[in-house]
Amino acid sequence: MKVSTTTPLPEPVTTTTSEEIIPRSVLFGNPTYASPRLSPDGKYLAYLAPDQDDILNVHVRETSDASTSRIVTQDPSKRGIRIFQWAEDSTTILYRQDFEGDENFHLWAIDISQTDGAVKQAKDLTPGKDVKVSQVITNKRYPDEILISTNARDTKVFDMYRCQYRSGKDDVDVTLTLDTENPGNVIAWGIEDESNEVRFALVRNQEDSSNTLKVRDSVGAEWRELLTFPYGEEGNFVEFCNDNSCYITSSLGRDTKALLKVDLTTGETLQEICSNDKCDVGGVSLDEDTKELRFVSFNYARTERVFFDDTIKQHYDVLEEAAPEGSEVSVVSKTRDESVWVVAFSRSDGPTEYKLYITDSQSLQDLFVSQPELLKYKFAIMEDVRIPTRDGLELVGYLTRSKTEEATPLVLLVHGGPWARDSYGFRSAVQWLANRGYAVLQVNYRGSTGYGKTFLHKGDGEWGVGSMQHDLTDSVQWAIEQGIADPEKVCIYGGSYGGYACLAGLTFTPELYCCGVDIVGPSNVKTLLDSIPSYWGPLRNQMLLKIGDVDNDTEFNKKISPLFHVDNIRAPLLIGQGANDPRVKQAEADQIAFSMQEKGIPVEYVLYPDEGHGFARPDNRIDFNARAELFLQKHLGGRAEEFEQPKGATAVFPLLEKEKTSA
Repeated sequence: MKVSTTTPLPEPVTTTTSEEIIPRSVLFGNPTYASPRLSPDGKYLAYLAPDQDDILNVHVRETSDASTSRIVTQDPSKRGIRIFQWAEDSTTILYRQDFEGDENFHLWAIDISQTDGAVKQAKDLTPGKDVKVSQVITNKRYPDEILISTNARDTKVFDMYRCQYRSGKDDVDVTLTLDTENPGNVIAWGIEDESNEVRFALVRNQEDSSNTLKVRDSVGAEWRELLTFPYGEEGNFVEFCNDNSCYITSSLGRDTKALLKVDLTTGETLQEICSNDKCDVGGVSLDEDTKELRFVSFNYARTERVFFDDTIKQHYDVLEEAAPEGSEVSVVSKTRDESVWVVAFSRSDGPTEYKLYITDSQSLQDLFVSQPELLKYKFAIMEDVRIPTRDGLELVGYLTRSKTEEATPLVLLVHGGPWARDSYGFRSAVQWLANRGYAVLQVNYRGSTGYGKTFLHKGDGEWGVGSMQHDLTDSVQWAIEQGIADPEKVCIYGGSYGGYACLAGLTFTPELYCCGVDIVGPSNVKTLLDSIPSYWGPLRNQMLLKIGDVDNDTEFNKKISPLFHVDNIRAPLLIGQGANDPRVKQAEADQIAFSMQEKGIPVEYVLYPDEGHGFARPDNRIDFNARAELFLQKHLGGRAEEFEQPKGATAVFPLLEKEKTSA
């Protein structure tokens, strides 16, 4: 089955944001409710919410009685819990936590039952220094055990361990049993549901950066190659079926990834089930027991679904009918028997609404709104737009405007990755900038994921001075030509790769931007790759193919690394960095900030000692955005809320410290 996406351009938007300044604390503080999850038996609903110290923790209530809500975790850090799930016993919460942004996430378990009113102590299921959890797999057929992928044996690779998480007393460590050892090149594992055995492995082949799907018939059987994707092809394993076949996604023989059914013994394609000429297969929904296909989703600019199950389609029809105008519907949690769903109604101009959906009666019950404080304000609508490039490609972008009658200062907000994408929805940073008086443009430049292998790999070797950056330049020119952007007031702003794109924009197209904001962006690609975490080792060769051989071509590295072109910078720059960032080390910010300072080029640099790759703590997030807001007001002319440093913010200023030392 083939699907064609033909999303029309929206009518011109005249809606603007609230006339009053929307407080940063409202936009960037913790949500009131987040990540609602039903226990498998449906008795309980768990969700994230702030505790008395405004730290996100897991709360649990009876699904049918909001008054029974209670906090069940006590995160000792100030970062809060952001990732959790139910174990299949319906009484255990599993959550992940790192240390001040180092991304060495441990897996913790806590029993939500109470003894004399006291919450039980959480148990660290993956103790040890530099231990990181990669995958956590639960199985309803085996409710007393979980499978955990972790690098406890060797920090460079992730083995699969079996854990009887309910064993032992509260003060006794739970023992992990090594189930499947990583030979050194496996980057993901998968199980077969009925046996709960590890029977799938995704292998990254170092010699040519191809990916191989490997399967085995049982734990004692030999691994065999099912299918190999040469570098440049995209695909992955989806699920085992009940008839010696499996579902995979694959771009072999086509441009975008299709959903296929494949023979488990021969690797032969039995059926091409669903595809789209403009974008890759996205989500795949299956019946957990029969493995029959329910629907496939695609996202060119907005989410669309192709249904294969009439009953599921009927349910989604009910949900779509009930959705507020402009909302997208998603199901975020279900009970084991699928009698109750948690449904999210997400829109671009307001907070997410969560409701319970009762499948028998096809009825909805209000649950809560993620950030009810946002309901007091008016937000701009996000438009999905199409932007032509100089060489004839079509880029999908998202435009959010504070005014539609005249050109305004523009913030080009560049997504990270770069092998990721922007999508439709409410974004606090976008609405913050729009409320301050700026048009905000987000662009899925070449190299972004989701648009097929050709579009993805058109970004290979195109960092900095190549077509990835040209796409951003062309997008700004488009906004100017459309009367959206004031050509004298354009800022490039981004995090991670978006931070690199900011630095590249200021160094390689200095005439285009009047200022830039770089958050955790690399300034020297060679030093970036030399300092990545050890567990990224299997991915490094493919990164070199996508970026270019900075290992062996010094001149190429200098060509694409903004650090070597600091003299070109004309516009002021604001840098934000986390001291514990394992991906883009502090040195990346230090070296370009100090170089600019020595050359007398305007630069501000804020460092947070207790953050990593981005700012997880609300106080730090609000603090940096307050500084960015004043920076943008100075150089773009928008409005700003009065600056007041949050009490818990930990900002330090390396450039000022260096000046003091030099003096």
